[in-house]
Amino acid sequence: MSVKMNMKWKLLWPVLLTILVPLLVAWFVYPTHLPPGFGQFPPQYGGDVPGFNLTYFIIMLISVILMTCFIAFPKLFGFKGGEVKTMPVSTKSLPWWFWAGTIFTLFFWWLMWTRDTVFGDLVYWSFTPLWWGFIFVLDGIVYKRNNGASLFATKPKTLLAAGIVSIVGWVYFEYYDYFVLGNWYYPQVKYIPWSKLTTTIEFLITYSMITPVFFQWYNLFSTFPRFVARYQNGPKMKLNGNLMIIIGLLIIAAMVVYPYPLFWAVWIGPFTVLTGVLLKLNIWNPFTNIAQGNWTAGIFMALASFTNGIVWEFWNYGCCHPVQPITNPNYWIYNIPYVDVIHIFSEMPLLGYWGYLPFGVLVWQVFIWSGKLLGFNSDIDITPITNSIDNGHVNQTTEAAS
Repeated sequence: MSVKMNMKWKLLWPVLLTILVPLLVAWFVYPTHLPPGFGQFPPQYGGDVPGFNLTYFIIMLISVILMTCFIAFPKLFGFKGGEVKTMPVSTKSLPWWFWAGTIFTLFFWWLMWTRDTVFGDLVYWSFTPLWWGFIFVLDGIVYKRNNGASLFATKPKTLLAAGIVSIVGWVYFEYYDYFVLGNWYYPQVKYIPWSKLTTTIEFLITYSMITPVFFQWYNLFSTFPRFVARYQNGPKMKLNGNLMIIIGLLIIAAMVVYPYPLFWAVWIGPFTVLTGVLLKLNIWNPFTNIAQGNWTAGIFMALASFTNGIVWEFWNYGCCHPVQPITNPNYWIYNIPYVDVIHIFSEMPLLGYWGYLPFGVLVWQVFIWSGKLLGFNSDIDITPITNSIDNGHVNQTTEAAS
């Protein structure tokens, strides 16, 4: 076996186990050998789940408070911060795709929320162009702040790859949703006048926006030098790749047996395995930097997911309240045990937002893993473009110092 094929196999086998282990465990757990609703695409199963549990809620609340404090007050956890680098003076205006994206975002936001049928069946498709418009709005802001550098402007192939990987990645996550008995599902699909094929195609297209929008938020956060420096020179956390893979697979197996108390494992199980694979094979990922005390990349991606989640849930809620008329097949609701309380203009319970933190990093790990497996460049960092104004400023500073 060649070195290249050997590497691919080392990448593949743990991930294949994350697919096979739930099926194997389910064979012994369910009388039909599969969880209810398995294979229905998109997921539409929303069975009865345990109601509010104060003890479970308090435990989750404590974890949420700890995560919040870690991000909001890093110095309390030993972060010394790093050098604050100077951003180049931007001479660029907002690009054309920012304005095109703005028009798309506003138009399809209006269409999705008003549910107006003046444009016929276009209303059923409004979710995806709304989000791709928003992706280009964010990209345009990054372009301006980086003096002409952004994913679309300088790494368009990476942006395209992110969209493709996002489709496959979310199908993988939907697969996991079956084993936690529908933490989320899409109740309005059956009311949309589409064939099964059209519905499947539309959902797959919609999945394309998840990874790219996270990457745009990440690069936007990276244009604030003080923010970048904030999470450097912190605690060093070195993880063992083999141990992570074993722990992750055990979590996944336990999740199938106990889907309600371990509903959160739908993200943490695959997250742990994928992180272990990348660490074991010495492939760069956010935990490579964390082992050296630099948490910036990991925290930025977690915050990218969290920030975007707020917008996601806001737009999702507004498209279906009031319920009638039904026009959005992509509208989702949650079926979460124990903590499904406190909804603020959102189907997501308040504590659930913090699940976006590990989810964002998991999405990135999937992209990094895919890049190594398929041989494409998975580097999403954007380097700001310097110009003569910056050089002049540096020269003036040097002359003044001398």
